[in-house]
Formats: sequence, C-alpha cells, structure tokens
Amino acid sequence: MDEPRAEIVDVIIDCSDPNRVASFWAEVLGRAIAGRKGPYVWLERRAGGVGLGFQRVDEPRPGKNRVHIDIEAADVVAAARRIEALGGRRAEGYERGGFLVMADPEGNEFCLLPLDFDIDDNGNTDYAERLGF
Repeated sequence: MDEPRAEIVDVIIDCSDPNRVASFWAEVLGRAIAGRKGPYVWLERRAGGVGLGFQRVDEPRPGKNRVHIDIEAADVVAAARRIEALGGRRAEGYERGGFLVMADPEGNEFCLLPLDFDIDDNGNTDYAERLGF
C-alpha cells in the first residue's frame, strides 16, 4: 500500500502589513498579487511551484527567522541593489558565514544566492565577500 504523500503548497510569511510586504516580494520575484482574503495576501503561483503568501499578525517578529527563503540571481550585485531600492536591506550579523542575507521591509530574512557557489564542510561560503559585501 502506498503511503499518503504530502506536498508543500505555500510558504506563508507573517507580517504586520501584508499588502506592503506582498508588494515588495511581487516586485522582487516578478509575480503579480493573485488575491487577498481576510488577513492573507498571495502572490501568483508559477506552474508546479510553491506559492508565497503573507499573513497579517499583531505580534512583532521575536528574533531570527527559523525558516527562510533562498533567492537565486544571475547578477547578485544588481539584485541586491534592486532589493534595496524596493525597501529591502542587508541583514546584519551574518557576515561570518559568507552568505548575503537580506531582509524585506519588515525584517524577514532571506538569502540572496549566485547561480553557482561552493559551501565548505562547516556550511560556510565566501561569495558575499568576493562580490564586495
């Protein structure tokens, strides 16, 4: 007998202003806002892809994200500049691991990755430093 399968359908980001944060991510990812209902705003889902939604919550973010999104870009420097122009910023305190960790307008962290990079046995890389971050 086959075991029941489970699939990740959406990743939901908690935020105080889902319209603002969804608009930021819509621009970063080149996806339209697909819908709003209650405390939720969703981005357009790409065929076969995982959806991205934003949920209004009253509580502030308590600390470091326990789950984060990785964003890949052919030109990381240009992507970082664009993210900053849209209201994002580089997150502080992650320089030691060599990853370029960014944050959306409410501080939700994500990694901005080049198409190809190496990771050592300790989980560190050096691409951010090599790119001047």
